[in-house]
Amino acid sequence: MRTKKSPEKSPSLVSPTGAIRLMTQAMMGAAFGLAFTLALILANPAVAELLNHGGRAAAFVFVGTMVTTFAIGAALTGVVFILNENKES
Repeated sequence: MRTKKSPEKSPSLVSPTGAIRLMTQAMMGAAFGLAFTLALILANPAVAELLNHGGRAAAFVFVGTMVTTFAIGAALTGVVFILNENKES
């Protein structure tokens, strides 16, 4: 007698796989934020001048804020993608 296989569901957010997928989205956002920050500093001399006058702490705060903003945005987008994927299957 054959047994019925249950359809495989895609991982949700509360599973370890979902958490890994969410962390991956956040890391991609952080990398993109770092690249964007570097491009902004190199392309806009006014930003570079402001960071130069602000010192090392201002540069860390600026880069940290940009990276964190992009990482949070990518993580929230990842949540939407994961939840949408679960609804479709």
